[in-house]
Amino acid sequence: MAQHLELGERGEALAAEFLIEKGFQILAKNYRYGKAEIDLIVKKDIFIVFVEVKSLTNLRFGMPEIAVDKKKIFLIKKAADNYVYRNDWHGQIRFDIVSVIFRANKTEIMHFEDAFY
Repeated sequence: MAQHLELGERGEALAAEFLIEKGFQILAKNYRYGKAEIDLIVKKDIFIVFVEVKSLTNLRFGMPEIAVDKKKIFLIKKAADNYVYRNDWHGQIRFDIVSVIFRANKTEIMHFEDAFY
């Protein structure tokens, strides 16, 4: 497997553990709809949260969360609409980003709630 894919999988696994520790319930991982994919779909209280996970090993080109561009947001929203429809969800939804930075001696995880609309 390509190194960047392994990094992404490790980041998603750590993000899932992090969210579980914060009281979220994992509903789906790598949910696909057409060309769109949502890394994690989680639930807490009245919210279903669609989570994009971004992982990096260096910050030469900026923080991981800035890689979520307009095209990615469009695709996430498209897949989220499908998930909401297929599951007949009538509650609140939210879009979050979890940033995972792998450093030599530690891993840093940041959670951005309501990252986009």
